[in-house]
Amino acid sequence: MSTLANVLVALVALLHLVFLVLEMFLWTKPFGRRTFGLTAELAEASAKLAANQGLYNGFLAAGLIWGIVAHSFEVKVFFLACVIVAGVFGAFTAKRSILWVQALPGALALAALSLS
Repeated sequence: MSTLANVLVALVALLHLVFLVLEMFLWTKPFGRRTFGLTAELAEASAKLAANQGLYNGFLAAGLIWGIVAHSFEVKVFFLACVIVAGVFGAFTAKRSILWVQALPGALALAALSLS
């Protein structure tokens, strides 16, 4: 179960690295605009906010990777809890699908970690 938990934690970290790339580097590009359903004007106007958000997603990924490398249950729990809270908050304030894309994978990884 420990291996499964670490694989799930790594997948959540990978997701957040993908979010980083989308928000920091692809936000105004056609793929990024399509992904988030943005007009070119809105993407340009919100690019700095998106880059900031992407940076935070990178910090979440870094924390999860740190937890895996350091074999630290506590670090992984902390950063998974942060992922879940961010996902729930995003679902209520921005877009409901964030609950399924961010919070659910974090919750599944946390459950597997707790059972390991």
